[in-house]
Amino acid sequence: MGQNVVIIGSTGSIGRSTLDVIRRDPRKYNVLGLTCNASLKILLEQAEEFRPSFVSVYSELLRDELRYALKKRGIGDIAVYSGEEGNIKAATHKKSDIAVISVVGGIGLMPTLAAIDKKKKICLANKETIVCGGQIVMDEARKKRVRIIPIDSEHSAIFQLLDGVAPEKLRRVIITASGGPFRSHTKKMLKNVKVEEALRHPNWSMGAKITVDSASLMNKGLEVIEAMWLFSLPLEKIDVIIHPQSIIHSMVELNDGAVFAQMGYPDMRIPINYALSYPERAGVDYIKSFDFLEMNRLTFEKPDLETFPALKYAYEAARVGGTLPTAMNAANEVAVREFLLKKISFPDISKIVRQVMDLFTKKNIASPTVEDITKIDVRARASAEKLASKIKL
Repeated sequence: MGQNVVIIGSTGSIGRSTLDVIRRDPRKYNVLGLTCNASLKILLEQAEEFRPSFVSVYSELLRDELRYALKKRGIGDIAVYSGEEGNIKAATHKKSDIAVISVVGGIGLMPTLAAIDKKKKICLANKETIVCGGQIVMDEARKKRVRIIPIDSEHSAIFQLLDGVAPEKLRRVIITASGGPFRSHTKKMLKNVKVEEALRHPNWSMGAKITVDSASLMNKGLEVIEAMWLFSLPLEKIDVIIHPQSIIHSMVELNDGAVFAQMGYPDMRIPINYALSYPERAGVDYIKSFDFLEMNRLTFEKPDLETFPALKYAYEAARVGGTLPTAMNAANEVAVREFLLKKISFPDISKIVRQVMDLFTKKNIASPTVEDITKIDVRARASAEKLASKIKL
């Protein structure tokens, strides 16, 4: 019998890639449960193929529609959950072995904490959970002796590279960034970029929110904060470098000058397979052997923090700590949503984040509880929405 896997966020790019890994090795894994935000069409197709024991939709309004659609397809015996309660039920199901947390945004925090409490194996692809609640999440994981295995390609690389490295031997961690579709743009050019352009990532196929974050470098900022908590790193030991080819996913430099890099094609199935099979390293035949002659030119650049200030803001939020990263993340989520709806410009995203951070620095809670994080998240979103509503394109 294979391991029972629950995927919280199965209809997104990470969720779909996870199912592809499972599809190719059905003897090793069973799909026990699937959850989504509101993408019923994709969820129904997944349910029909993998026949999970349960499914869940975050939007309460779609629960009955989901139940009816399952019956219509002849799979009405699948249990239906909804809302945050549905995600928590999924994360803690008594028959599950592995919880893949791949939802986007702050909604990943509660199911992650619930999965830790039940000592599930957690494969995490939700940056915002650690950005907002890093101290709480990692403290609980240590208390319950739960290993959180990152799925993000950069953090998977760091996870592998730091294996067996004593903290005092580490000089720094170097996280790579593609630079996104606007890497060579000036501030003036960014004023007129369109949503469709922001969604054309040069290397990766990802969801809309994370693709826009990649374009603004906020995604890299979130990854810096995540790395700080996941690997207990001081902020000054985390650097970011632009690497347009996305072949090196991260590097570590030791105090003797040796630098180790984790390389591979930009295919999320590689870190997903590693996370699912950890501590084993399962061989696969669907990833082609790396061709060094095909990828014979690797280049690096310094991030432009003036043109793309989001990365600078994330470092600032990490230094201040407390609830400021939560406020920053909430503001960014709202601003990205408004940009995708074509209500604000691309540079407005960072402007809204800056203004919300300025406001919530004064209200910062140094050692927040989960309740504090939830309250600040709600208030920061409201502030960001108010700022966005005043912008006229």
